[in-house]
Amino acid sequence: MKISLIQPSRNNLKYLKWSYDSIRKNQGDHTVEICVADDASTDGTWDWFQQMMKEDPNFKAILNDTGKRLGHTILYDRLINEVATHDICMIYHADMHLCPGALDAIEKHLKEKTIVSLTRIEPPLHPDGPEKVLLDCGVEPEEFDEDRLLENLKKFKVGTYYENRTTEGIFAPWAFYKSDFQEIGGHDKLYAPQSKEDSDIFNRFQLNGVKFVQTWEGFVYHMTCRGSRRNTVDKAKNIYEDSPEWLAQNMRSTRNFIRKWGHFVKHDALMKPIIPPKYDVGFIIKNENLQLIEVLEPWCSMLYVNCENKYWEDYVVKEQSNTSIKLSKKFKHIESVDKDNEILVEIDGKTFNQQDYQIIQELSSIIKDSGEIGEFELGNLKITIAQMNEYQDDLIKIETKYNIETV
Repeated sequence: MKISLIQPSRNNLKYLKWSYDSIRKNQGDHTVEICVADDASTDGTWDWFQQMMKEDPNFKAILNDTGKRLGHTILYDRLINEVATHDICMIYHADMHLCPGALDAIEKHLKEKTIVSLTRIEPPLHPDGPEKVLLDCGVEPEEFDEDRLLENLKKFKVGTYYENRTTEGIFAPWAFYKSDFQEIGGHDKLYAPQSKEDSDIFNRFQLNGVKFVQTWEGFVYHMTCRGSRRNTVDKAKNIYEDSPEWLAQNMRSTRNFIRKWGHFVKHDALMKPIIPPKYDVGFIIKNENLQLIEVLEPWCSMLYVNCENKYWEDYVVKEQSNTSIKLSKKFKHIESVDKDNEILVEIDGKTFNQQDYQIIQELSSIIKDSGEIGEFELGNLKITIAQMNEYQDDLIKIETKYNIETV
């Protein structure tokens, strides 16, 4: 198998070296092209990249020398579209150690319209889950216990985690045909520089008919979150706390995910996406204030408010820098006769409470389950359904404007 591994990096040099050694050591008889990007690092990453390109003909690198972070949402796509020369690619992180036989397991299951994820073995820095294996073999390259990993790997490969040795989750590292990636336009820049871009593209793959396979015969050891979230060379205090930069961007990306999809990220216990319908929803809001607008705006296509009080203008000034969606186009006067959204929700700021907000968060599933045109009340909300057209398939390709203008 010929495969291109895709690794953007910012201040990850010691992890990249550790990861590189494992790839070359355990790639077997596969042809592995390592495609890396230096995202304005300050730790000597580009110097090492230049050295490696001289020594290894299958090591290819690009540099973001703007001084401003682009993020892996952008650089994944540049590496796949501009650098990788093989038809098969794999999104791969710098803090991952490729285990023996991993690429054999990918080759066993990979075909067009299928994405294969390797199973992660991780130290106990995060809660356990049925989609991974917890095993402490070290949390930094200098303390990595490869002997312990290899000894336990024998048990994992002959164990009975799942009877058919595969499940249907998707997460990094994930291998795919470049043509399937390009068919949907790659990652959505809405989430740049990072966070939630993976959940977004996984939804879009699934809606486009791509099947997911997690193999329990191929593994990586994953130190977790060293790309930016808990990278102590790049603004994180330590490996146990998320950096303030990551937390702020994760909040921005979460709100953008809701704007696009109408719900939080959803998946089953084994990480297969769950995709509720996307509806055309408008909120008619009486007695609004700035805080209420801030809470509600991402959850609908249009907000009908009292434009004279200027709360909506204050909100747009505050929030617009956090999204490429043109927020001013999401507001109309509450007296407008042009309330043409297919589903309308009437909200009174004087009575709106936490229970009502929980209803808003699950509105897509509630509407799907109601299955009826007409009016009904839930909590303090009045919901009018004129049509139940579903628009999630319109989100598959990233040029879609989500029914909203972009900046």
